[in-house]
Amino acid sequence: MTTDKLFLEDVRFWARHGLTKEEQSVGAWFSVDAELAVDLRPAALSDDVGATVDYGLVMQRIVEIGTKNRVNLLERLAAIMTETILREFPASAVRLRLRKLTPPGGLVGIPGVEVTRTR
Repeated sequence: MTTDKLFLEDVRFWARHGLTKEEQSVGAWFSVDAELAVDLRPAALSDDVGATVDYGLVMQRIVEIGTKNRVNLLERLAAIMTETILREFPASAVRLRLRKLTPPGGLVGIPGVEVTRTR
């Protein structure tokens, strides 16, 4: 098993996920950190993006999933993102943190979840 990691920090998108009518109508900013367990040796040797995971494509996929369909729970959205990354990219494990940066209703703080999935 590789100990190499490809990571993305603070991938942001705006969406209308949540339980309340306010969350569903007003929306909020979300932030994602993702860590993919990937063997980076082939890319380090070849200097070829085809020998690694293109992080731009992973970021694009995270934003597409985050903005495409509405869900009620952060847990559900994080699971969909993590499982999609595992299915579409050659990572042996994915750890993903999802945070709602601007929760409605005057709440102070940033709620979030973290999920880890492996092949």
